Amino acid sequence: MSFTLVPFTAERAALVAGWVRSADEADRWCSRAEHPFPADVVAGWSREDDVAAYLLLDGSRVVAYGEVWSDDEDDEAEIARVLVDPGERGRGVGRALTRALAARAGFDDVFLRVRPDNAAALATYRGAGFADVAPELQRQWNAPQPRPYTWLRWTGTP
Repeated sequence: MSFTLVPFTAERAALVAGWVRSADEADRWCSRAEHPFPADVVAGWSREDDVAAYLLLDGSRVVAYGEVWSDDEDDEAEIARVLVDPGERGRGVGRALTRALAARAGFDDVFLRVRPDNAAALATYRGAGFADVAPELQRQWNAPQPRPYTWLRWTGTP
């Protein structure tokens, strides 16, 4: 495996949207329970302020998608909307993408959130060098959310 992180382009939106296999998977990925998932939504995310969208390539093949949400005011970033091609799952692609996004974020504080029942994603993120934030911060950060999440902070050490 030879991974390279490249900027996302809207021409790849249909490819990424096609990786979503069910409405439940879409909900876990981005809190939108839609299937088939609309490519124009994926294309639109990269045009949002403070969002940098990326693709992970294995050689010349696109194998994963993810975003870095920058918060210059708080001097931090959040990794979001990480999705791996279903045919590539279980090969370390998500871990490689998450590490690459954290390194690309450009902030000392890099966070991500995941639904607590998403065991595969939690294992991936922890294996990539993220650790759970303190329970009191979890409660504070979840207070305004529509559902509870497990929040993790980049430590850089798997």
